[in-house]
Amino acid sequence: MHQPDTALVLFSGGQDSTTCLAWALERYEHVETIGFDYGQRHAIELDVRAPVLAKMRALSATWDQRLGEDHLIDLSLISRISDTALTSNVEIQMQANGLPNTFVPGRNLLFMTVAATVAYRRSLNVLVGGMCETDFSGYPDCRDDTMKALQVALNLGMATRLKVETPLMWIDKKQTWQLAEQCGGEALVDLIRFDTHTCYLGERGAPHAWGHGCGKCPACELRARGYEQYARERLGS
Repeated sequence: MHQPDTALVLFSGGQDSTTCLAWALERYEHVETIGFDYGQRHAIELDVRAPVLAKMRALSATWDQRLGEDHLIDLSLISRISDTALTSNVEIQMQANGLPNTFVPGRNLLFMTVAATVAYRRSLNVLVGGMCETDFSGYPDCRDDTMKALQVALNLGMATRLKVETPLMWIDKKQTWQLAEQCGGEALVDLIRFDTHTCYLGERGAPHAWGHGCGKCPACELRARGYEQYARERLGS
């Protein structure tokens, strides 16, 4: 008999991964989450994960029933073998190779490999990640080709039929806010605004209309611009 799809969502505690989690909870009968402590400068995202998960359970009885175990994995070796603006207290800037120094080489490749290993052990057959090729900083490990190639490599190396889903791959930040509203209504949008964390510098402080953050780093700028477009369109409709 065909076994129903079950999912493991890469969940950081940020806007994109929270939207992906809602997307998965609408589709799969059992969903687990996985997060990574990699020595990130914005480690505050690890602190918001549990409260966000608890509030998502409270939003829907169906989501509460479907949402299973959370896994937090120590990948601090990443910060020991990389020198980036996400793992060190350095100024965010462009590099000679055309990528910003917020790019952490190999991060998403390692995340997906570890997630696949956990999914194998937990008998979960879908991996869900918030990678996006529309609104992004040019990170090569966020591209659709990378995810497709990785799916092939993981399945060959583990003799599995894991499916990699990236629901945000071809949408911009305005559409990401819209997707959140489609999945969980205004309540989910407000949860994302005020409870998730995206800012690369780890700043919380007083909330903006789009949520907490410095308002100046690339992550904040994307989130703020997307929310402004989303709110303007919503008010105009």
